[in-house]
Amino acid sequence: MFLLYARVNMELPLVCSSGNCEQRAVIRFLTAENISSKQIHERLKNVYGDAAMPDRTIRSWMEKFKGGRTNVHDEGRSGRPNDAVNDETTSAVLLLLERDRRYTIEDLKQLLEDEFLIDVSPASIYRTLEEAGFSKVCARWVPRLLSDEHRTKRLDSALTFLTAYERDTSILHRIVTGDETCVHYVTPTTKTATMIWKRKEEPTPKKAKQEKSANKLMVIVFWDHRGVILTEFMERGHTINSDSYCKTLTSLRKAIKSKRPGLLSRKPILLHDNARPHSSRQSAEHLDSFKWEIFNHPPYSPDLAPSDFHLFPKLKGFLGGVRFNNDEELKAGVTTWLKNLDKTEYALGIEKLVTRYDKCLNVRGDYVEK
Repeated sequence: MFLLYARVNMELPLVCSSGNCEQRAVIRFLTAENISSKQIHERLKNVYGDAAMPDRTIRSWMEKFKGGRTNVHDEGRSGRPNDAVNDETTSAVLLLLERDRRYTIEDLKQLLEDEFLIDVSPASIYRTLEEAGFSKVCARWVPRLLSDEHRTKRLDSALTFLTAYERDTSILHRIVTGDETCVHYVTPTTKTATMIWKRKEEPTPKKAKQEKSANKLMVIVFWDHRGVILTEFMERGHTINSDSYCKTLTSLRKAIKSKRPGLLSRKPILLHDNARPHSSRQSAEHLDSFKWEIFNHPPYSPDLAPSDFHLFPKLKGFLGGVRFNNDEELKAGVTTWLKNLDKTEYALGIEKLVTRYDKCLNVRGDYVEK
């Protein structure tokens, strides 16, 4: 009991692991020879492998040795690591996070010791971060890092749409939207699709990772609030260009006349993205001859395209885990699913445009998640 009391209350030198002390001695020697931190890190990596000090710690010790320090051991500190959250620790942690938000708890502990001579437990660091309002999250994948110009265009589109909707809510019934996507013979199931309920004592199920098959087709789908209007599959070896897209638009016009009587006279509102075949001069002139209204869809905005944020994810969910043996089976499977999808799903996809554009305004043109 006396020994424990002495360890807690007396100032004793902290134990320096032989590996750390050896590496610091090497750093001190190579620093004197004007070797760069990168070269020192490479040498330590060759000898110590994963246990080698990170480059930032090496640079920190190089600065100390250049400043006149000769001791490679930890300096004496009072007692065991401090578990209390205090202003000194909080300030130091926040200063380190300003440098790099990717530091781990282990990184922060090491840097606090090396640069601030603060010895705290990992639990104390975690509590410091928690009280400062930090939580660790993964970066969100987005189609593109939007520039100010991109955000401005998204805001303009949102304002235009919402203003038109406020004047006449029935415009949702005139919207015809469409896009193209690839469908594969074999599409892996998503991770969420394999979730099951299990008891605590049961082992977690495993599933081998699968890749999409190379055999695939390009499908073009145009739809509105009532369902699919036109479905086309591209022939193998062909790509979508202005000529082929104009032919598709002509087929779309005929399909609207056949399946949506009266819509042509009320003027459809076409909502498609600004991919090159869609926005080319040839396509624009062809659409101009139809006398349709064309909604100005902002660039790099799949989150505002109903096919991308609503219909195609559901289609890929259906295809997950289903195997097709040839083009005809794949075409039949996709066409049947689109035909049998409940009409309320199509209506919901169009209606979501209102909430999505509203959120786009609220986040000042940034991407909308849901």
